[in-house]
Amino acid sequence: MTEKHPEIEKPEEAVNPAEQPTTQQAPAETEQPEQDKKTEGLINPEPTTNKQTSISEQPAKQPEQPKEEPEKPAKPCKTRHKQWVKFAIVTALYLAFLYWVESWWGLLVMPFIYDVYISKKIKWGWWKTAKSPAVRSIMSWVDAIVFALIGVYFLNQFFFQNYVIPSSSLEKTLLTGDYLLVSKLSYGPRIPQTPLTMPLTQNTLPILGCKSYLEYPHWDYRRVKGLGQVELGDIVVFNYPSGDTVATAEDYLARDYYSMAYSIGYQQLAEAAQAGHPLPAFNDSTAEGRLRKYEYIYNVGSNVIKSNPDVFGEVIARPTDRRENYVKRCVGLPGQRLKICGDTIFLDGKPMFWPEEMQLRYDVKLLEMPSEETIKELGITGEEFMYHENGFGFPMTRKVLHELTQRGIIQPNPKRYPLPASEELFPLNLQKDWTTANYGGKDGIWIPKRGKSIRLTLDNLPIYERCIRVYEGNNLQVKDGKILINGKVTTSYTFKMDYYWMMGDNRDNSADSRFWGFVPEDHIVGKPLFVWLSLSPDYGWLDGKVRWSRLFKWVGDIK
Repeated sequence: MTEKHPEIEKPEEAVNPAEQPTTQQAPAETEQPEQDKKTEGLINPEPTTNKQTSISEQPAKQPEQPKEEPEKPAKPCKTRHKQWVKFAIVTALYLAFLYWVESWWGLLVMPFIYDVYISKKIKWGWWKTAKSPAVRSIMSWVDAIVFALIGVYFLNQFFFQNYVIPSSSLEKTLLTGDYLLVSKLSYGPRIPQTPLTMPLTQNTLPILGCKSYLEYPHWDYRRVKGLGQVELGDIVVFNYPSGDTVATAEDYLARDYYSMAYSIGYQQLAEAAQAGHPLPAFNDSTAEGRLRKYEYIYNVGSNVIKSNPDVFGEVIARPTDRRENYVKRCVGLPGQRLKICGDTIFLDGKPMFWPEEMQLRYDVKLLEMPSEETIKELGITGEEFMYHENGFGFPMTRKVLHELTQRGIIQPNPKRYPLPASEELFPLNLQKDWTTANYGGKDGIWIPKRGKSIRLTLDNLPIYERCIRVYEGNNLQVKDGKILINGKVTTSYTFKMDYYWMMGDNRDNSADSRFWGFVPEDHIVGKPLFVWLSLSPDYGWLDGKVRWSRLFKWVGDIK
């Protein structure tokens, strides 16, 4: 009889459960002849035991064990150290920014900065581990777009902003189609008055045509310290002062609301007079009587606009920083007295320099059409030819005038073609015979300065009433020949802000301070640094549309 050797049974109890398939092959060995089994047990009594022991010891020899690197626990510490360094750098920059803008409310953001770099309690990138590929794809785009918009908003608000010249008011200094990089740092950036606004828009959302900003919250004007102040001769970007009230119909959106109201008022009263309903009697011999008459004319025109929204659209008010951007040259500083005589600006009785590329209109007679080469060489635009064809003179710089005369293209010594006296000149409610070339009367206009006072009379009130009532927020009234500010009779006023006088170098084709008055300091946006792109509206892409010679032209070098 064959006996089962204990040496063979014992190892079966020590078999590792994970290796059970290997030990299950033993029944196949029982089919061997008994002689072989006995001999196997006698000659090599522990082969199975050796084999089982080798298998059970195999996990200790697996190559995975050395992966327990002793240096691995130090890696999180190194990573955490880097996070603290990043947090320290970001915090230092952010605190420096808050110190610059003098707004410590921003400290409320510090816990979130700490969480992004250190605590990581908020799952800012939750979408990165989402199971749905669609969610990960969509949220990756949303994350990138939101980050870019926040970056653009911050950059445009406090440092730099792009601006394109839409009109010819500064020809030939800055041309229609010039793209400018405007520095907010030059005069100091403004703290946003309407902080909740869509980046890359001024006041209207493209396509939708609705407001691109929320009116609340609305913060008071405050400007942080910049690199300098507005200087005489600077080219300045600012918010359009008369853009506080706008008729939103497309045909009237770009028009000055106040000028339009007066124009419609005059028209309505003229039609009423023809129909036998003359203007109510006002005493034009007194300043108060004239003020009453102009107020009546304005109210008539304004009521027509507001009562016809199907024609003029809704009449809305815009906050200061949401008004359209204009660009002009500063020709008058706070505290100076300005007067224009024969196209020359006088400041405190002294003549101001003429900009090198200043244009005036002339009544010219063309002896022949200039060649295409001459037109491109001298920079003559289609708009200038249009003025000439319509009988409104030909705008030219002194250089162009000289060249066209020397080449026999125009008749020599053309007469000046200034704009006629107009009721649209500032102030709109002052009886005057001023023109754009001879402006300000005998004494000129004093430009308000912060902290300085002026004696107020009913004669000069039209010049300063908008500063007092609109820009500085006072209640201004005239009763019984007396001026009341905030309910108190007064004969003087001390200004709270500085004001500037802005004009275009294309003197007879520029809507500027001669038409809407002073530019308050809270409307100043920034200073153009250079032209980074220039596209001509008169030529195609393959025919000289890009003005290569103007690329990266430094605006500060333009005098």
